[in-house]
Amino acid sequence: MKNILLLGAGKSSSVLIQQLLKDAAAEDWKITIGEQFPENARKIFPVDARLSIQQLNAGDAAAMKPLIHHADLVISMLPALMHPKVANVCLEEGKDLITASYVSDDMKKLDEPAKKKGLLFLNEMGVDPGIDHMSAMQVIDRIRAQGGKMTAFESFTGGLLAPDSEKDNPWKYKFTWNPRNVVLAGQGIVKFRQEGKYKYIPYHRLFRRTEVINIPNYGYFEGYANRDSLKYLDAYNLQEVKTIYRGTLRRPGFCRTWNAFVQLGATDDTYIMENTEEMTYREFINSFLYYDPVAPVDLKLAYYMNWDIDSEEMHRMKWLDVFENKKVGLKDATPAQILQKILEEKWTLEPDEKDMLVMWHKFNYEINGQAKESHAYLVVVGEDTVHTSMAKTVGLPVAIAAKMLLQQKISLKGVVIPTVKEIYEPVLRELEKMEVKFEEKIVN
Repeated sequence: MKNILLLGAGKSSSVLIQQLLKDAAAEDWKITIGEQFPENARKIFPVDARLSIQQLNAGDAAAMKPLIHHADLVISMLPALMHPKVANVCLEEGKDLITASYVSDDMKKLDEPAKKKGLLFLNEMGVDPGIDHMSAMQVIDRIRAQGGKMTAFESFTGGLLAPDSEKDNPWKYKFTWNPRNVVLAGQGIVKFRQEGKYKYIPYHRLFRRTEVINIPNYGYFEGYANRDSLKYLDAYNLQEVKTIYRGTLRRPGFCRTWNAFVQLGATDDTYIMENTEEMTYREFINSFLYYDPVAPVDLKLAYYMNWDIDSEEMHRMKWLDVFENKKVGLKDATPAQILQKILEEKWTLEPDEKDMLVMWHKFNYEINGQAKESHAYLVVVGEDTVHTSMAKTVGLPVAIAAKMLLQQKISLKGVVIPTVKEIYEPVLRELEKMEVKFEEKIVN
């Protein structure tokens, strides 16, 4: 009997655990979940002889070590900053590891030690990063096999609301991922290459520089740039391309309105505001605007952003209740923490709502001197608030990779991401069977 240790059972783990349990019966596995709040996991997952849920503080390496010692494979769904600590224990205990997070500098340092011990630390195995890598490389490798040369690559992903759940929500958005990451998204400098020129977008301009993208049957979206597209030149072996650009998808109008929070400074997480327990939402917004004892806060914001008072942007802001006298109720909070609290009241999925994952790639290339362009897109709609599209697209690739590893179908060692055929071809093939399938369209 093989033993799988899963560290962390948050929102993105529901479908992963469901699939692991499904495979466990056929493969004779036992699954142990190490979770800080085990009672939450027990509410979601049924009693199963093959499933054990244990309380674990993942920050305690000593407590983690015996669980890893008895495992044949470790899957970490913990916050990304905790993966190197897990990986170091895996190195000591001689265990393979899978994560769905980006490879950090600390993780990269473990490449040679892992190779020497014959271990695989497979990272970036979720949706973005993960499915984005695999689907892009499948097409890029196919183009090259046909004698083509890549000239440009663009890719966008977004966790959004399913069309039926957008209803009267003027943002057409709710949280489907870590709310804190959404609030802090895009901070720093954005870097990409366009027509052979290196381009940069500072944070304060990011949400006014958007692309418009149409997905067949799902309408229009707008995309804003991710932080560093240039690292994919090496990851995808695309040094020759003139344009490389990666971004995040939202529905039209979102970015222009979100930009108000950026311009106000409401997404800043570097300092603590005063008297935040007693502060109201209205006072929070007003604290960033000029002083006027008479002018209403909504009018001041409209003037600051150069919006009409009856604009769609103001309608979105009012829908969030940011001009209401509701108490923040958080002690010693940063602006970003207060904004997250405000947003969670309106941007949390209701029981009857479903999320939607959208991914879109554009490939420009040349074959026999002729310019070509093709698009590939993926749309996955969630089942409910537990089995979301985000949980499905993050969890299923991890589950498939776990099965491959335990069946000894992956020979790679060291710190790896799924940009090689040995991984992406079988994983994408299995995903298709699970209705996670890309559509491709030749533009010219």
